Amino acid sequence: MTPDDIAGFYATRSDLNLDDYIELDFSFECAGDPREAAAHLCSEQSTAQWRRVGFDEDFRPRFAAKVLELHAQKQPGGFSIAVESAAQGEVHACRVTIAHPHRNFGPKIPNLLSAVCGEGVFFAPGIPLIRLQDIRFPDNYLAAFDGPRFGVAGLRERLQAFDRPIFFGVIKPNIGLPPEPFAELGYQSWLGGLDIAKDDEMLADVDWCPLAQRAALLGDACRKATVETGVPKIYLANITDEVDRLAELHDVAVNAGAGALLVNTMPVGLSAVRMLRKHARVPLMAHFPFIAAFSRLAGYGIHSRVMTRLQRLAGFDVIIMPGFGPRMFTPEAEVMDCVRACLEPMGPIKPCLPVPGGSDSAATLEGVYRKIGSADFGFVPGRGVFGHPMGPAAGATSIRQAWEAIAAGIPVADYAAGKPELAAALQAFGKR
Repeated sequence: MTPDDIAGFYATRSDLNLDDYIELDFSFECAGDPREAAAHLCSEQSTAQWRRVGFDEDFRPRFAAKVLELHAQKQPGGFSIAVESAAQGEVHACRVTIAHPHRNFGPKIPNLLSAVCGEGVFFAPGIPLIRLQDIRFPDNYLAAFDGPRFGVAGLRERLQAFDRPIFFGVIKPNIGLPPEPFAELGYQSWLGGLDIAKDDEMLADVDWCPLAQRAALLGDACRKATVETGVPKIYLANITDEVDRLAELHDVAVNAGAGALLVNTMPVGLSAVRMLRKHARVPLMAHFPFIAAFSRLAGYGIHSRVMTRLQRLAGFDVIIMPGFGPRMFTPEAEVMDCVRACLEPMGPIKPCLPVPGGSDSAATLEGVYRKIGSADFGFVPGRGVFGHPMGPAAGATSIRQAWEAIAAGIPVADYAAGKPELAAALQAFGKR
């Protein structure tokens, strides 16, 4: 690019009507001139050829992505990750904020992703390592999306659960049980105090545990537990499947008594979720298979916060995400970024409930609560309830007892005296 070409991909915020743009934060490593690399990044994701040969025209003022901020630092050791066929030259580590005109793709998630996570970003000249760190939308763009139907407030209202976390449990064993014993485990966990008993993300509509039969039995057990405990309960059914079956499986599960539906976001696709949101009569809950494949490395891919924002935009009421501790390989700061992306203001889009999960139990509840700093989260043990040595009812009870201690300002270990369920949980699962 010539200096004039490069300049055409730079602007200040005062130059632009920011209602016409989304903002993107990238980190990248480049070989050569960082200013030119950032211009290529803008060009490749928007108008890579901005005039026809022989015409006096320039599409960049209306259609080009523009660099708003660029910070570059020499990296004497070269690229942080070896990349075959990477460009040669002096390497810089860069942070850049780009304004991308949303007229280029409109309020359509597949087209948005094609622009900001596609060929133009991950194959930009001179940039072998790049990560999309964040994405922000103007209110007029957000207005075209429905977002969560229920959100945090709607889910709390359905469960009559206020001023505390929402307590989930992943029914275990997750794979192998036929519907009858699977439903009994869910029933016992509701009696012990869970709000929501859920299918594992791996449990689909399978011949040895068909969704229709499973949902019917769990629906009956859920209604029974609601009557016996006097508080609402929800069965969360996994309907992850081919896109053309989602509406059908929604109807099967909901008509049988499922009070919410689980969808594995990326395997199904964000656009499919947005379609399901228009059909759904119950809260939709996201799970995170495949997201780690492009979010784990700090120097490459897409920060999981971006996917959290997009899942909220598509219409999820609850987002289950990799949580705290070594089990999930996710830095604490990144977990908190995702929690905030669920709850912080987002134009007209309702907040959704963050559920950071991974090897949780009564022993970890206080740590999660202290890190998040409020009760607006879901807590989702698996073995911490269903692997409890006294059974799932006791496992669920131990979670509620741990919360009683936290709410009263009593150390959980002290509160366990005289509480055999909590004491057994602390002994079995320890503190991470």
